[in-house]
This record gives sequence, C-alpha cells and structure tokens, in this order.
Amino acid sequence: MNKLITTAALLATAMGVAMTSQAAARDHISIVGSSTVYPFSTTVAERFGRSTNFKAPKVESTGTGGGFKLFCSGVGVQFPDMTNASRAIKDSELAMCAENNVKDVVEVLIGYDGIVIANAKAAPAFSVTRKDLFLALAKSVPNPKGGEALIPNPYKTWKDVNAALPANKIEVLGPPPTSGTRDAFLEMAMEGGCQTFVWVKALEKADKDKYKSICHDIREDGSYIEAGENDNLIVQKLNANPNALGIFGFSFLDQNSDKVKAAQVDGKEPTFDTIADGSYPISRPLYFYVKKAHIGVVPGMAEYLAEFTSEKAWGDDGYLTEKGMIPMSKDKRTKMAADVKSLKTL
Repeated sequence: MNKLITTAALLATAMGVAMTSQAAARDHISIVGSSTVYPFSTTVAERFGRSTNFKAPKVESTGTGGGFKLFCSGVGVQFPDMTNASRAIKDSELAMCAENNVKDVVEVLIGYDGIVIANAKAAPAFSVTRKDLFLALAKSVPNPKGGEALIPNPYKTWKDVNAALPANKIEVLGPPPTSGTRDAFLEMAMEGGCQTFVWVKALEKADKDKYKSICHDIREDGSYIEAGENDNLIVQKLNANPNALGIFGFSFLDQNSDKVKAAQVDGKEPTFDTIADGSYPISRPLYFYVKKAHIGVVPGMAEYLAEFTSEKAWGDDGYLTEKGMIPMSKDKRTKMAADVKSLKTL
C-alpha cells in the first residue's frame, strides 16, 4: 500500500515538473476570447511589451464562448493563460474547467460596454425600442390578433413591426451563438422587448424554458445574418447596404465613427455617459479570466495583471477609455485591483 502511495506521489510530482518546464518554455502570455475585449487587451499587451522586459502577450479573438472552451481545456503550456469575456462565465463553463483540472480561476471585471444597433454613416437615422427589436428578430412572436398564442414571425419590413419605422426590409447583421455580444443582446435587448408582453413575462416564473425559448430564439429565415466574430466585416457590409443594421459593441462604434452611426434604443443614444450611468438600456460588464496555476510559471502574468488594473490603464482618464471602454467607479476599481493582487478565485 505504501509503495502504491509513493508511486502515485512520484507520478504527481513528475506531472507537475513537466507542466512547469513546458510552461517555462513559453516566453509569452497566451490570451483568447471576446472580440469586444480584444482591442482593450491588445492595447495593454502592446504597452506592456514596450515598457517591460517581458514579451508582449499574444491575444487572439475567438469569441467569448470559444475562449472559455480553450481556456477550460486544461492546465499547461498548450492551453491559454487567460480568456477575455463580454459576459460572466457560466456555471456550465466553470464545471467544464473543473473537469479538466482548471480549478483556481480569477475573475477580473474591467469596465463596461454598450451593445449598439448601427447603420452606415450615410444612411438615415434610426430609432427603435427593444420591443421593435424583439418583434423584428424573434423566431416566434405573439399573435397580433391577441390571446396567449405564438405564430412564426411574419414581419418582413420594419414598418410591419412598427408603423412609425421605415418600410425597409429587416436585415440585421449580428454575432454568432459563440459570441458574448450575442448572449448579452439576447438577455438585455430581446428579453427587454419580450417582457413588454405581460403573458410572456409571466412565463419567466411559470415556465422558464418556454419563456427563454420565446425571448431568445432568433429567426432563421434570412432577416438575421450571422456575421461571425469579425466586427470589421459588419462595418463593410453596412456600408455596402445602407438599409441594413448591425449589432456590435460601443467600443467598436467609437473606433469607426467615421463609417457607422448608432440608432437610439428606447429613446437613448449609446454614449460614454449613458452607458456609464446605466440609462442606455443595452449595456454590460466586461471581464477577463486568469488561470491561477499559470501565474509564477508563465513569465510576466502578475506584471500584466498589475498593468491592466492600474489607474493609468483602466482609470477615469486611463488609456483604455480612449479605446471606448467605460470605467468602473473608483471604489469598484480599488476593490477589484486588490482582489486581483491577492489572486482571489471564484
């Protein structure tokens, strides 16, 4: 029995040494995840590479869901050290991490972003409600004749949805299911519109699965076009088709304000101030997640975290605000920076 225990202990030690030597062989931080957080993470990575003796981290835009799959696949040099996310990690994703021995995960809230509905700069201004968005994009909608029944979405134009809107064909370019932007859009915009129907809202408590199906299922008849994780492609397509709308993060709008402009949603324009104060209805927190087992093994991780959570980066006048990120309050930043420094895990 003692021999078996000794053998197991030696094997565990050998695995740990192998992981350490493998990770030490990688001389840069590997980051995957959200396309929305990508420009912020890249900006910090570039500055970090220029101002320290460490190599700049390698940042890949895989989408939030894709990032979590890669991040949660295991511990070791072949797996990413960090993943960016435009939503909080799901319980199912944490369970996937745990199954693959990724047990100590540090969550870092970095700031806020808004999800915008935008069209080409040269196109007419657009103003919608969340109810309009739900009726335009849901797979099934409440029967306009009344009652508590659903029908396959019959609306072909925005005017069909709301007589005050133009008679343009409904064409919306948006993110795929792997995107955190898609998740946030469903939860804040589609559900917000869905809940304007009292009987549907009541289902949230009575039949949660049915409620989620009604509010989250996007139509598949060509009115909603999945545009992948590349927001630049959406901008190109909007400029080619002035009647189309696109869905992406405020930070991307901010960087492309010469090409696209945002629609009002529920009478509010997405701006730095309306997102910061919560009055713009489709705003969300942004995160990244860190594999604690890699800190102290992959060079520069603790120092990169210190750079990202410094006031010069994410503060009110930090360089990330120039990229369109909306900062947290000073108190929240102070607490989060302390949690990161102590490597507080979920």
